[in-house]
Amino acid sequence: MIRTRRGLVAAIITLAGLTLAGVMFFVARQPSSQLKEDLAAQVTKILEEASPGEHHAHGHDFDSRVVCAVEPFGTEPPNAASLVEVTWVYARHMCAITGESDDWAASVRAGGPIAVKISIPPQIRVPEPGAGYPDRVKRLIPERYHEQAFNEEFEDDAPIEAARQRFSQAK
Repeated sequence: MIRTRRGLVAAIITLAGLTLAGVMFFVARQPSSQLKEDLAAQVTKILEEASPGEHHAHGHDFDSRVVCAVEPFGTEPPNAASLVEVTWVYARHMCAITGESDDWAASVRAGGPIAVKISIPPQIRVPEPGAGYPDRVKRLIPERYHEQAFNEEFEDDAPIEAARQRFSQAK
């Protein structure tokens, strides 16, 4: 009977240790909430301050102002703890083009996964739409973030709401 209890206790301790290790592994790959906020602000600024020529280089063609919502889901290096450690940000974005209407719902918008290199000057990479799009996303975004890259919805509505407010004030 004692051997059975010892085995059971050892199995429970082993299972608890493995579970904790798995949770720590997952948490270590996710940017902290403060880092996510800093990255979102940085990438939003980069996207909104890009020139029309820079937007054209990554597939958008217009002459109006751009208002964006950004939700980071990963970084390079994956265990970065602060903005200064980050070289690449992987995020979902939604950008709207200002124009005739101040209605976000009626605006021309573009969105999806992007990769942004935090450098001087920054680099923005957007997978081209059309046939083969999933393969281009997979080449752009590291495999460890593929699930998040293909999630089309923002996990939090706050970035979209903030962008809607900036959009309505842009006129």
